[in-house]
Amino acid sequence: MGETRPLSEFESRIGEVIGVSRWYALDAERIRAFADITEDWQPIHLDEEVGRASPFGTTVAHGFLTMSLLSAMIYDIPEVEGTVMGVNYGFDQLRFVAPVPTGARIRGHFTLAELDTRPDGAIKLAYDVTVEIEGQERPALAARWIGLRYLAEPR
Repeated sequence: MGETRPLSEFESRIGEVIGVSRWYALDAERIRAFADITEDWQPIHLDEEVGRASPFGTTVAHGFLTMSLLSAMIYDIPEVEGTVMGVNYGFDQLRFVAPVPTGARIRGHFTLAELDTRPDGAIKLAYDVTVEIEGQERPALAARWIGLRYLAEPR
């Protein structure tokens, strides 16, 4: 975990960009490793000849690879002070807007959309996340991602 900020700051920043992640390269090695882990060996991701013949003109990363990197990207944005554990609560919306060509770099932009304190004391945060593809106008992904934060001293 990196930088932390008081809960009160998060409460005052609903609707604002909370942070932007560093860049992540989606090279052929990472794409192949993801294919092997998920057993998704669709040729559009792995076979250069198939990629060149596709509407994309090249191989592309799995949409789920882009989505799963959100788990790494969120470590680059500030966390609620006092958090002892965070868990993924799911997505209300998720769209794969544009394909990510093999070799491209991506990064996440996180806007705090909602913040609620649950009856069990957990803090529910909803982020509107856009994953940018370096040098392209259209994002790879747009989502409303929800997480729970458990604080050492619940409110």
